Amino acid sequence: MVYDWNAATHADEAEGEGEPERRAFTRPELEAFFDHADEEVLRVRGKGRKGWLPAFRDAALFKAAYAYGLRRNETRLLDLTDFGRNPEGREFGEYGTLLVRYGKAKKGSPPKRRSILTVWHWTPRTIEEWVNEVRPGMRHSTSRALWPSERGPRVGVQRLDSRFAAYRDAVGLDPVLEFHSLRRSYITHLIEDGHDPLFVQQQVSHDHASTTAIYTCVSSDFRTRSLRRVLDATIEAALRPGRSS
Repeated sequence: MVYDWNAATHADEAEGEGEPERRAFTRPELEAFFDHADEEVLRVRGKGRKGWLPAFRDAALFKAAYAYGLRRNETRLLDLTDFGRNPEGREFGEYGTLLVRYGKAKKGSPPKRRSILTVWHWTPRTIEEWVNEVRPGMRHSTSRALWPSERGPRVGVQRLDSRFAAYRDAVGLDPVLEFHSLRRSYITHLIEDGHDPLFVQQQVSHDHASTTAIYTCVSSDFRTRSLRRVLDATIEAALRPGRSS
């Protein structure tokens, strides 16, 4: 049943998220984007410039946004204390969960909090390297912010947008890709990897499964493989001994 109260909430939640021109990264595009971010760190550091610290921060930040399906503001407002252990995911150590304290709020409501489980094994090493080896060299490392800037305790929105666009354009990627495409990619790739849609919905804190579906931009190869599995299962069932016609 659809009423004014739940229809309005759903519309607000999906606002701007189902625009047809917006999409996720393909896996090769995402790999190229992250590779370029890593190469930028090496390039700047190779010249003996201290600017490699914020370059490393930006690369780690983009990877974290993808690794947890975060929105831009959720990412920049993270604190060092927002990570924790997951008893069912001991292999992730201190980075088994992430608490998002400033999630997207509904109109007239406070920020929506959620806890996200770490799903990829490369994620803890990325965060740990930043926190323990690189971040201490930042000028504002005494702040509680996970991503301090060169000039203040927390990196700003303009920096995130400009750096994202610079990396995207340097690789020659589609200009429709934006910071939010990292979140779309997270959802899409989890679905492609076989995670339960309800689990994905809860990870990204969507109230409605249809909103998660709007985000999902599975590749044609994934759709082909999915169809092939269904067809093969149907043929196998039909040929199974003892099946009555």
